[in-house]
Amino acid sequence: MDPVTATAVADVAMASSFNTSALVLSLMRWFHYIAGILWIGHLYFFNFVNVNLQGDANYPPEMKKVVNPLMMTRALFMFRWGAMFTFITGLYMMDMLYDHGRVLALAGSNLKAAYMAMGIVFGTIMWFNVWFVIWPRQKKIIGAAQGGPAADPALPKQAALASKINTYLSVPMLLGMMGGAHGEYQLPGGNLGLLLGVLGGLALVWHFYKLAPRVSTKIFKG
Repeated sequence: MDPVTATAVADVAMASSFNTSALVLSLMRWFHYIAGILWIGHLYFFNFVNVNLQGDANYPPEMKKVVNPLMMTRALFMFRWGAMFTFITGLYMMDMLYDHGRVLALAGSNLKAAYMAMGIVFGTIMWFNVWFVIWPRQKKIIGAAQGGPAADPALPKQAALASKINTYLSVPMLLGMMGGAHGEYQLPGGNLGLLLGVLGGLALVWHFYKLAPRVSTKIFKG
């Protein structure tokens, strides 16, 4: 059979096998990716860009009072709802692809399930931190900056710690999702490879934390 005919036959077979469940699953996966990019992109902005901006001696305090509430309210909106939609679509896919969510039970005997289980556990911790640690504290901090009641001085450190934990978990989480959804992208070495991948991901995040403050803000050097 020539390539053109083979392609036409495959297209007909695909059309005849179309079903609503497959469509919904594809849409959920697509939305999962979009929401995840929105969430993790803002997470990295907060930890590798904004933290260093706030500590920059060239950022005037009087400007912070104006810029920070305007910027952070918008950024935190995208951040927390990106996390929520990533979580919701992820739960749906876990139920559909892993026998009604039995991925954790399968993790001990199936490497693909072990990757996915790690991604799910880390992702759930991260989602919890966003909605029940970071956002409630940031809401009080921003409210105080806008003229509301004074915020507890401990709140910024608590929010920053949860955000840093999320940043460290994010790279191993992505490894788990990648290997769990696409077995061909698993690291060699089985469970040992997975463990080394987690350690490598943590080391990579540590390196980014060391690199970010050294990024030059000078464009024109004349």
